[in-house]
Amino acid sequence: MYIQLWWAWGLMRKYNFWAYMVRCSDGSLYTGITNSVKRRLYQHNEGRNPNCYTYSRRPVELVYAAHFDYVLDAISWEKKVKRWSRKKKEALIKRDWDKIEELAKCKNVSENFRPIKIRKIKYLVRGKTCVILRQGSG
Repeated sequence: MYIQLWWAWGLMRKYNFWAYMVRCSDGSLYTGITNSVKRRLYQHNEGRNPNCYTYSRRPVELVYAAHFDYVLDAISWEKKVKRWSRKKKEALIKRDWDKIEELAKCKNVSENFRPIKIRKIKYLVRGKTCVILRQGSG
């Protein structure tokens, strides 16, 4: 229990953490977190680990970095950005906040959406009134 508390306390301590994005030589974007952007960029370009995403996509170029005081904030931002579309990431790199807002809008419902008109049709079946709902024009 003592170790768990110590580990949790370490997550809450104030440090310098960065969420960053690099553009790889193939044009893809890689997002990560670090406590030293300069060192991490060097590590990506040095290619120490052949299993890393950026290893075969070197050289990489830093295109975005955001500072956080707490590691959990940096991790949260990194996870959010990783789920974004390519267009939204490019807008973030350009600091185009209007474009980010536009791309964040829900696209599931057409802007020209009109509610379907429903009409009730009553008819008799064996002396009982039945109602069905149908799409109608009026």
